[in-house]
Amino acid sequence: MAVKDRVPMSMQDPKERARNFLPVALGYSEEEALAEASRCLQCKNPLCVGGCPVSVNIPGFIGHLKKGEFKEAIDVIKGTNNLPAVCGRVCPQEHQCESKCVLGRAGKPIAIGRLERFVADWESRQGEITVEKPASNGKKVAVIGSGPAGLTCAGDLAKLGYEVTIFEALHTPGGVLIYGIPEFRLPKDVVKREVDYVRKLGVKIETDVVIGRTMTVEDLFDDGFQAVFIASGAGLPMFMHIPGENLNGVYSANEWLTRINLMKAYQFPEFDTPIKRGRKVAVIGAGNVAMDAVRCALRLGAEKAMIVYRRGRQEMPARAEEVENAEEEGVEFYLLTNPVRILGDDKGNVTGIECVKMELGEPDKSGRRRPVPVKGSEFVMDVDIVVMALGTSPNPILAKTTKGLEAESWGGLKADPNTGRTTHPRVWAGGDAVTGSATVILAMGAGRQAAKDIHEYLASGRTDW
Repeated sequence: MAVKDRVPMSMQDPKERARNFLPVALGYSEEEALAEASRCLQCKNPLCVGGCPVSVNIPGFIGHLKKGEFKEAIDVIKGTNNLPAVCGRVCPQEHQCESKCVLGRAGKPIAIGRLERFVADWESRQGEITVEKPASNGKKVAVIGSGPAGLTCAGDLAKLGYEVTIFEALHTPGGVLIYGIPEFRLPKDVVKREVDYVRKLGVKIETDVVIGRTMTVEDLFDDGFQAVFIASGAGLPMFMHIPGENLNGVYSANEWLTRINLMKAYQFPEFDTPIKRGRKVAVIGAGNVAMDAVRCALRLGAEKAMIVYRRGRQEMPARAEEVENAEEEGVEFYLLTNPVRILGDDKGNVTGIECVKMELGEPDKSGRRRPVPVKGSEFVMDVDIVVMALGTSPNPILAKTTKGLEAESWGGLKADPNTGRTTHPRVWAGGDAVTGSATVILAMGAGRQAAKDIHEYLASGRTDW
């Protein structure tokens, strides 16, 4: 029998989770998943599918789930999504598939992401997963980067018989899924599981290879690759360019999260990763990365962890769920506040930040009201760590070392939004390398889109561009 209201998901107690890196959301039990699935109306014209960047057959997998057919449900999902356990945890469903659900017009939409997570986690509990490796079609494709865009493109092409090799600059595959998203939101073993699935499809992954330095894009073509997909992400941090940014204790969010996640500071003292543990930590920004950074600060032992953001709550780009989780854990929010100077002592260590109060004026190009300083409102915050979570841009190395590969003035590679084709023949690009920092699922959508066009191009035997 269908239940009227959305089935809640169990969560770790805020006071306890604020001091550990264990998962915050605990997932559905089988009984809870079946109850939530029973709410699905199985629409003949499912609007939810149109809201999914990778076009998961949502009514299809939920229909099997309702019947307790978990194996059939995961098979439906994996028809278009190679990373269901990841998407079930970090995809902003509230702005995508769930926003289209008709139940949302009069109540809460189906918890599509939670059900996707349940099905993916069910599969993992069944033991070793066997995957039928497709027969090779003799064509080789290189993928640069093993984040969500790269893994998606590689997996889709492997299913079509291509011999795919991923070249990853870091020592562990997973891209932003590994170095950027904390353990309490996306456990490392979940990422490893998804990467292993892509490997089982026949994809080779070579780590510690920096394309543009270790070898070039042209080297890949010389080695027999017939197409290249660039999914190198956006790992170049942005700063405010204010006095004091060179002081000890100022981090980019990229470095802060990489030290915590990839370099395993979250497993201290087992791993003694070099990272400064502050008493009072201020994170500048209010996106999902900022929430990850400030919540990590608490878990590293900060007495006080703060978000400093120049706009108001309504303008915060982070998911509402992440903001609420941060508030529950004790994060303090200084809204309509903007740093103008970072203060330090005679040893070069951070001692505080000078800020100014802001008020919202007319909308800017983003559609959000532009923050304007309030004259005479300056004040000083006592902090010893400052983390800049202001966004990232793509590393320029590929554009600089690949003749004919053009980039936008801000760093993103120029690529056709419908196909992923760049200005260089037989080179495609997608994800954050093109758009700048965005969501995991949008990067996956770009990877899937590029895989489709690469296949159509190579299968046609064409040589024109």
